[in-house]
Amino acid sequence: MSGMIIHHEQAVLMSDWAPTHGAGPGVSLLCNKINISQKDDIALMERWLIDHGQPLPDTAWVFARPMPASALHMLMAGMLDEQQVAALDAARGAEFDRLFLTYMIQHHGGALAMVNDLFNTPGGAQDEFVYQFASGINADQTIEIARMRRMLAALPPDDTQH
Repeated sequence: MSGMIIHHEQAVLMSDWAPTHGAGPGVSLLCNKINISQKDDIALMERWLIDHGQPLPDTAWVFARPMPASALHMLMAGMLDEQQVAALDAARGAEFDRLFLTYMIQHHGGALAMVNDLFNTPGGAQDEFVYQFASGINADQTIEIARMRRMLAALPPDDTQH
């Protein structure tokens, strides 16, 4: 749960940039959906940790610019590294859309890997809530990856690549 909270926080950070980075209408709508669903998921995970007497993870480093070197080891599957975060933050318009979709596909793929690791861990996901929650993440993010791949394929060619 703690790792997935940190993972979700980075997706919220990325999605929050849509209005200020000139995202197109489709990417803006997707960002809004991701933002809402991931914040709701974070609240559920935090409640689960509290109910099970577990500490909440420190997520402040996810939002720090530049990312502290001490936090780099905390990057998990699919999370953007410092250079990717900086590139996305610097992008505007169609470039933002392209990078957002590319990086969010990577990011969601990491979440799927985390769910797969949980399901393949002996005794993992025995808690009914954890099983249902992880299954929901698996289904939702698999669908979103397919949608983002279609959106990315529909973007005009990137003229900046030679």
